[in-house]
This record gives sequence, structure tokens and C-alpha cells, in this order.
Amino acid sequence: MWRFISYRLLQAVPVVLAVITVTFFLVRMAPGGPFDSEKAVIPEVKAALEAQYHLDQPLLQQYTAYLGDLAQGDLGPSFKYPGRSVNELIFAGLPVTAELGLYALLVALVIGGLAGVIAALKPNSAQDYIPMSVAMIGICMPSFLLGPLLVLVFGIYLDWLPVSGWGDIPGDKILPAITLGAGYAAYIARLSRAGMLEVMSQDYIRTARAKGLPEWQVVTRHALRGGLVPVVAFLGPAFAGLLSGSFVVETIFQIPGLGRFYVQAAFNRDYTMILGTTVFLSTLIVLFNLLSDILAAWMNPRLRAQFGDH
Repeated sequence: MWRFISYRLLQAVPVVLAVITVTFFLVRMAPGGPFDSEKAVIPEVKAALEAQYHLDQPLLQQYTAYLGDLAQGDLGPSFKYPGRSVNELIFAGLPVTAELGLYALLVALVIGGLAGVIAALKPNSAQDYIPMSVAMIGICMPSFLLGPLLVLVFGIYLDWLPVSGWGDIPGDKILPAITLGAGYAAYIARLSRAGMLEVMSQDYIRTARAKGLPEWQVVTRHALRGGLVPVVAFLGPAFAGLLSGSFVVETIFQIPGLGRFYVQAAFNRDYTMILGTTVFLSTLIVLFNLLSDILAAWMNPRLRAQFGDH
């Protein structure tokens, strides 16, 4: 197992470095700057601001300095929030975004897992076609369309649920969690169906049935663990994707999370905030991918065998 983990870590480092490098230079190449605004800034003041944040230095020197600060865990100061660092802003919005991501992942697992398992029990029947058709709709419908539709139906027409905010009321979390988790529920439904179909055709499943076990015991005690391996492998990138892709849902429902900081940073041309958020989210994606691969390898000995681990 350690050889497998080491191999995946060696793959992760250059990926993160490539994301940092590409983002750094793309942000600098974008038109405008952090101190450009509708109201013209006096050239002397602008030059002083650029000198204060070392933007007057050569680009390569700025890049190496940023890497040095990043190695110490310092994401730099925010250009648009004076006196606050990017680290502070990220960790101020992260708890809300993580809570939203957990709720959305729970929605995706419950709805998608159940739909996939139910569909796999009777393939090529109405029990299979109906949930998979709904899953395909979920894949095709983006969150910026699903969110307003849910608000229109459940928030305005029926007046059942709040349409914005993120407070102590449980109802505040329902529509955002469904909006964010629906697409992932569709993917999980298809993955769990495919995994269960493969497992249900194995010899040990036929043996369990031949022993006279009830079908629900065959499914829960023998088929689920192997059938849900594709879902487990998908959970890492799914949760990372929920965190990094929540900015649309946070904007629709006015949720004060990390995604809104990211959107505002793009509009404000806040270099360090854009870079810091991108680096943080890309590191999370790589980390969750690694964790899901480790869990999938633990559940599937054949993956460990490829690296000579036992």
C-alpha cells in the first residue's frame, strides 16, 4: 500500500506546480490590474501601491518570490481587502462552503446510490430505465438552471422553503444542497448501476443465491462492497468538485462562502486572492483524489497487486 501511496504522491506534486504556474502567468496576462477602477488613480499613487505589493518587479522575480512564500504557507495579502491576508479570507469562507459541500454530497450519495442499486436489480426494465433517464436529465441540467427553477417552484410558488441566506434554519440548506448535489447524484447513479451489474454477474453471487439466501441479503452482504467501488473512487474528486464548483450555487442563494470570494476576486482583479483560492482548491482536488484512490485500493486488492503491495 505504501508503494501505491508514494507513487500517487509523486504524481500529485507536478500537477499542483503546473496549476500554480499556469494560473500565475494567466492572471498577470489578463487585461487590467488590481488598482484599476472606474475612477482614475493618480500615477504616483498607483506606482506606490505597485511598489508596496512588489508588482513593479520583473515577472519572473515575482513568480519565484510567490513560490517561496507559498512554501511557507503564506498566500499573500489581498489587494482589495486591506489589512487582510488571503489565508484569512479563505478560512473565513471555507466552513460555509465545506458545510454546503457535505450536504450536497449526502444528497448525491443517498439519491444516486439508491437509484443505481435499484436500477441494477432489474436491468433493461422500467425499474432500470426510469431512474437512469432521470439521472441523464440531472447530468444535462446545470446548476445555474436548476437552482432558479427550484427557487421558483419551492420558494415562490409553493412558499415552502427560503430562497436565500445561510443561517440556523435547516430549510436554508435544502435548496442549495439539492442544486449542488443533483448533478453528482446522477453520476453516482450511473456508476453504482454499472458496478452492481458487474458484481451481480460474478460466481460468488450465484453461489450465495444457490445457498438460498434472500435477495436483499445477497445484495447488502455480498454485492454492495464490490459494486460501490467505482462510487468510492469517485467520492474524492466529487467532494473536491463540490467545493470548487459551489460558487454558482453560492451566488444564486447568496451564501457567504469561499465561492463568492472567488467570484469577487475575479471581478476585482485581486491577483493574490485568485491565485490563493486556485492553489487551495487545486490542492484539495489532488488530495481528495489521492484519498479516494487509497480507499478504492483498500477495497480492491487487484489495484494494490499492480504495485506489488499486499
